[in-house]
Amino acid sequence: MIGRRPFLGLIAALVAAPAWAASQKLRIGVQKYGTLIVLQVSGALEKRLAPQGINIEWREFPGGPQLLEALNGGSLDFGITGEAPPVFAQAAGVPFVYVGVDKPAPAGEAILVAKDSPIHTVADLKGKRVAFNKGSNVHYLVVAALEKAGLHASDIEPIYLAPADGRAAFERGSVDAWAIWDPYYAAGQAATKARILADGTGIAKNPQFYLAARDFAKSQPALLRTILEEIAKTDSWAATHQAEVAQLLAPHTGLPIEILNVALARLGYGVAPLDTDVVANQQLIADTFYKAGLIPKAIAVRDAVWNPSA
Repeated sequence: MIGRRPFLGLIAALVAAPAWAASQKLRIGVQKYGTLIVLQVSGALEKRLAPQGINIEWREFPGGPQLLEALNGGSLDFGITGEAPPVFAQAAGVPFVYVGVDKPAPAGEAILVAKDSPIHTVADLKGKRVAFNKGSNVHYLVVAALEKAGLHASDIEPIYLAPADGRAAFERGSVDAWAIWDPYYAAGQAATKARILADGTGIAKNPQFYLAARDFAKSQPALLRTILEEIAKTDSWAATHQAEVAQLLAPHTGLPIEILNVALARLGYGVAPLDTDVVANQQLIADTFYKAGLIPKAIAVRDAVWNPSA
């Protein structure tokens, strides 16, 4: 259940932030690929909302942390991220709620090393330079993989880089390993012939979460349900039409169809509400980050889960 703020704080928030109105644009944040991009390309949500006079503004972000920064700044209503960004965001006080989750995709993220690298196990990363997007899903993959290997997050030198910069650093050899997610993962591995040191299998579930600004979710529950219904329809179709999805995404992402086919085969399909197992896994991630000193305070993930009846 969403945590309740003191009465006076709630009144102040309502005065400071006017309620979302249907005359506004619905602002949706997306990333490089996935079924939310398919929904964007299809125009199905625009058609569904046209009778209500609602227009949609789609904004693309290189990763979840950047998307959540925009949501925190009030320039987004809805978006999608991996499992770690919401944990960092909740710890930082970003006003959002989890409203849905896709099925896990553990093979859709990995820690890569050069094909001729002397690094052969995660334990070999001790003292090495590892590039990844700070606060992203692969941030948790790195921390959890190190922990499984008997190491601590402080045992490596993290190099915080967005995907494009991370790939450039990896190709130059200025970092020893690169943790990345699809489709950057599929594209980077194909271009560099990199070896997979570890993917998320048995380490990180890597689901995709749908998030909404807290005020938007509170004031527009019916609209939020409509968005999720259209995502569910898209997910259902995409799960059995991978070739068509790759063709739709190729011109939008600028990636070759063969790369998209690899990435899409590792994607999780099927949006659903957060159940107790999903919340427990997010809590494990939050507790892991807090223990590692990566977030400033302990959080209760359940406080940020949307309750439409609240």
